Order: sequence, then C-alpha cells, then structure tokens
Amino acid sequence: MSGLVEGKVALVTGAGSGIGRASALAFVREGAKVLVADVNDSAGEETVKLIQQAGGEAVYQHCDISNEAEVEAMVARVIEAFGRLDCAYNNAGAPGKGSSIIDDTVENYDFNYAVNLKGAWLSMKHVARQLIAQGDGGAIVTTSSFAGLEGVRNSGAYVAAKHGVIGLIKTGAIELASKNIRVNAICPGPIGTALLKSAIGENEAARDHMEKMTLLRRFGEPSEIANAAVWLCSEQASYVTGVAFPVDGGMAAA
Repeated sequence: MSGLVEGKVALVTGAGSGIGRASALAFVREGAKVLVADVNDSAGEETVKLIQQAGGEAVYQHCDISNEAEVEAMVARVIEAFGRLDCAYNNAGAPGKGSSIIDDTVENYDFNYAVNLKGAWLSMKHVARQLIAQGDGGAIVTTSSFAGLEGVRNSGAYVAAKHGVIGLIKTGAIELASKNIRVNAICPGPIGTALLKSAIGENEAARDHMEKMTLLRRFGEPSEIANAAVWLCSEQASYVTGVAFPVDGGMAAA
C-alpha cells in the first residue's frame, strides 16, 4: 500500500495493543493522522509514542466504548486535535468468559453486550453524526469476528454479540448510504496477538487445532487485519459497503 489514506484523519479504538495498535500504525504509514483510543492509558500512550517516533501525528484519548459520554468525548477530541474526521476503525472489544449455553451467566452476557455490541453501536452512532455534520461522507469499519459468521462451542455470549455487529453494520450501511458514508465489518480469524497467545499458553494441541481450522494453516498477523481496515477506509474501496469481510486464512470456507 502507498498513501491510501493520505491527508485523512482516522480514529482507531482499542489501539493500545494487538490489531488496534497495528491498525493505528498502518493508518499513519498510509498518510493519515490518527486519534488513538483505549481504556488502557499507558498502552494507548505507547502507541502514540510509536507513531510519533515513526514521524506520524497522533493523539490519545481514554475511552470506554460502552460509556456513551466517553464515546462522545472521543469524537470531540479528534475534532479538537485535527479539525475533522474522515474514517474510523471501531476495533475495541473483549472476549468475556467462555462457557456453554446452559452454564453461562447473565453477567457474561451483559458484559459482551455492553462492550462488543453496544460499544460498536455507540462508536458508529457518534462517528456517523460527525461525518454527517461535515457533509462530505466517510467510512466506518467495525471489528466483528469469524465468530460473527458461525457458531463457536462454549462462546455463546461472544458469538451472539459478534453476530449482532454484522446486523448492525448492514443496517448502518443502508441508513448512511445516502450520506456517502460506507459501513463495513472485518471478521478476523485467529490472529497472533498477545491476548490469543496468552490464552493458548503452552497448549500446542490447541494452537495446532486452531491453525488447522484455517486453509492457510497458520495464525494471521495483526498487520494483515490492519491492512484490510485501511483499505476499507480508502477510496480503493469506494464501492464497498454493508460487507462482513472475512480475513481469516480461509476459515469461513473450510
């Protein structure tokens, strides 16, 4: 890629680590200024530092995406810092706890709803309001998951929330098309983030099983999701909206 979002202003949530950090760096590499948002202040500020060391422009804003006031403040901060907003990658989310349908708890469902679905909606809502106010369109990308496309054993609350994200972006695409705002989702497969590696630990059998679920027989890299997010926000994807885009090594086809 080369200058795909040159001169644009992007917002990335969950940008303190993993896919979010890789995406913030990718947006800057491709010419954008970036607002980095996260609930982990030290991690988010480290991402800003990495961007600045690379010669890019970025600011940090603490944001719990399940809190509407904090989401509003996040969007206000990007305008204060850069004067406008062109695109957003609403990446923040969390897996909650794994449990069977019959043993799961209301607390786990509430957590998954608040972060993975309500948080995605709040981010889309306030980004879209800003893009509409500016009057010249834009792009919104949200992270769903391969679990948003199919069932996953012992992950009902997470699966339900991530399926909900896909319904949300399709509805957003319908409602915002007349405003020249494109709305899409990325559905990552197993990505070699610190979070996933920590969850697997030394369980080689689990790693082998997950790798064999993909056609490419490997974990993806955070940068591979980042590249997809930047492309979906660029003019190269100008005719793409309402899509749940698997970036999963072929898992959805297997």
